[in-house]
Amino acid sequence: MKKTVTIIQMFLLVALFSPVAHGKLNTLDSSSYQLGVGDRIIVSVYGEEEMSLKEARLSDAGTISMPFIGEIKVSGMSVGRLQRYIEGKLRGDYLVEPNVTVRILEYRKFFVRGQVKEPGAFAFEPGLTLGKAVALAGGFTERAAKKTVTVVRENVQGEQRILTFKLSERLQPGDIINVQESFF
Repeated sequence: MKKTVTIIQMFLLVALFSPVAHGKLNTLDSSSYQLGVGDRIIVSVYGEEEMSLKEARLSDAGTISMPFIGEIKVSGMSVGRLQRYIEGKLRGDYLVEPNVTVRILEYRKFFVRGQVKEPGAFAFEPGLTLGKAVALAGGFTERAAKKTVTVVRENVQGEQRILTFKLSERLQPGDIINVQESFF
């Protein structure tokens, strides 16, 4: 009996304190992720297929067009905020208690340029690190300055920040990776 309790206690400790339990393995969590131009989403209204949006890519203006609601500026909204917004628009005039689900089908691309073998645009996957992104771009060239890789990240207002990253750091959709040329 004593051994069973110890095993159960260990299991509970591992479950409570593991990175998976707290979502730390995937820092790109859809509840705080801000939608942006190029993201592809689906909007489902439970029991109301004609009010649902099968699939939409956010336009250059950061908008989608919803049945019964029209054009919505969603760039900068989290998935949860967009769900609540659509529920609010449908409540009353169209439905008593709408149940809306928004899912991200595809994140906007990220870009790798500079001293990599195959620069270009690549599909983003949650959990992507700088090292993995460079590998997708064919790896560093012989002239690459591997220790001074910068990432250009744009916020919702369109302001860009230039960050210096280590290969183990995680990227976000839309990031632009610059691999400089080494002088040595």
